[in-house]
Amino acid sequence: QVQLVESGGGLVQAGGSLRLSCAASGSSFIRIASMGWYRQAPGNERELVATITGGGSRNYAGSVKGRFTISRDNAKNTVYLQMNSLKPEDTAVYYCNINWGSGPGSWGQGTHVTVSS
Repeated sequence: QVQLVESGGGLVQAGGSLRLSCAASGSSFIRIASMGWYRQAPGNERELVATITGGGSRNYAGSVKGRFTISRDNAKNTVYLQMNSLKPEDTAVYYCNINWGSGPGSWGQGTHVTVSS
């Protein structure tokens, strides 16, 4: 069973930056997994923010492209989300995900990001 532990959320003013981290453990195959960040705002469905494959290919939601950067450190089994130029509409609970291409994979417990205007 893979465990994901997220950190780095908090309260920030619009235009500010935050970096989220997600440390994975419990599998010998983490470095070949796809990892990503999703978010869910109150009253909304969970949506994709960014993903990165084991080979380093990245995918971003249009709403964050150019502002957010996803990266991973395979030596630490950790994925990061650098969030710049934050907007109030980025306010949500951010969840880390890991999967190997079949099924939903595993989810972290979520970390809150609040952007004040």
